[in-house]
Amino acid sequence: MKIDILTLFPEMFKGVFDESMVKIAVQKGLTEINVHNLRKWTLDRHRTVDDKPYGGGPGMVMKVEPVDKALLEIKGDPEQDAGTRVVLLTPQGRKFDQRTAREISGCEHIIAICGHYEGFDERIRDLVDMEISIGDYILTCGEIPAMVLCDAVIRLVPGVLGDEECLLDESFENGMLEYPQYTRPAVYKDKSVPEVLMCGDPKKIDKWRKEEAVKRTRQRRPDLLEKNTDTHRS
Repeated sequence: MKIDILTLFPEMFKGVFDESMVKIAVQKGLTEINVHNLRKWTLDRHRTVDDKPYGGGPGMVMKVEPVDKALLEIKGDPEQDAGTRVVLLTPQGRKFDQRTAREISGCEHIIAICGHYEGFDERIRDLVDMEISIGDYILTCGEIPAMVLCDAVIRLVPGVLGDEECLLDESFENGMLEYPQYTRPAVYKDKSVPEVLMCGDPKKIDKWRKEEAVKRTRQRRPDLLEKNTDTHRS
């Protein structure tokens, strides 16, 4: 998988992409990440990427020309970019979830555009394949959502995680929250690990985990259970 990121603040990505799973994915050659400064595709000496909005109003709006030029250069031959998905990080986009992460993880090439300022020139939307929002709250810029997108997608690339089975039981992967987990010591401050987890019977343990996953989801995220029910009905 190849990921290209268009940003005004490329330095923000160094700490995140130089550590942990993302770093391992790059070292294994399973993922290629290129972070581009969008100002590279400006033409004036001030390297301007924004301007005042037509019609007036507060703030500045990201210009369409630098984004268009960047995409033309990065995507290359239109006949060979069938596996490319251009993603715009914007609060007006589709809410990001595990299903979306799985969908995007199947792409050979992802180009993520980080928003900034008051918003985008509306014509930028015509240049992208998908608009993504990571939640209903306000952030200063699109760099953090781009990091979230990359982290969620890269971990799904085959070979990135040492144990592929660990993906199956994680929260949201099967439409529910994950069951409770415990490790040593067996007793800590009068709180004990459930006996079933130490019984050595895989069937009993699996049954307990499934029941606890449903119970936890019902208590904390009942909307997920309702969503699964609606999906099975449709």
